[in-house]
Amino acid sequence: MELTSKLTLEMLGEPFLLEKRIALLHAIEEHGSILKAAKAVPMSYKSAWEAVDTMNNLSTQPIVKRETGGKDGGGTTITEYGRKLIQTYEILRAEHAHFLQRLSKVTDIQSGEFKTIGRLAMQISARNQIQVIVESIEFGAVNAQVGLRLKSGARLVSVITKQAVENLGLAIGEDATAIFKSSTVMLALPGALQLSARNQISGNISHISVAGVNTEVVIEIGEEDVLVAVITTGALKELGLVEGSKVIAIVKSNDVMVGR
Repeated sequence: MELTSKLTLEMLGEPFLLEKRIALLHAIEEHGSILKAAKAVPMSYKSAWEAVDTMNNLSTQPIVKRETGGKDGGGTTITEYGRKLIQTYEILRAEHAHFLQRLSKVTDIQSGEFKTIGRLAMQISARNQIQVIVESIEFGAVNAQVGLRLKSGARLVSVITKQAVENLGLAIGEDATAIFKSSTVMLALPGALQLSARNQISGNISHISVAGVNTEVVIEIGEEDVLVAVITTGALKELGLVEGSKVIAIVKSNDVMVGR
């Protein structure tokens, strides 16, 4: 029996580069179009953009640059940083293959230990996972307020327990990941109302997917970072939101988790 495993690289504790995402990046480099790249992999156009958004969000620098309005859904290019990332991944994949060959010769792959290891691996389903830098930590009696800065300069505040701060080893200046569900993101029009919520990030709607009762709204917030909000289709109509609209994304500080 041969021992095989797909190579997945993590960024700040979250799945970042997977083989299918690398295939997508190669296709984008070849075709210069997210639509053509998605067909070449293959994957859906929506899944391709979600993969690009995830990689850009988790990366310290943009990997893919988009140019809206072009032929076939707009031009898309790989940044120089993205190209170096692909080259590094290919080197690691070759080393990974050699490692598996050696491991299969010295390990009893029929044993149950491998199944246990597989169960310990976990991926988070939350749609919003964004690379941040810890900017401040303020301790209270039980909880701590953690200030986070995104690549774009936008800021988030997360309220977590003091124990969580200790367990994660959070420190000012360290990299981390801000994690929150799309269902916890509220949307408002600029200047429409005053809110007490600490986390209010301005952006432009890049994509809207209407699916019956609920609608998924993708918001560009700068430096190729995006937020995803799921709101009711009724709310979408009431706010008059369309692709290109300027909005304020609002997330309660208690809804923002921090990962490393």
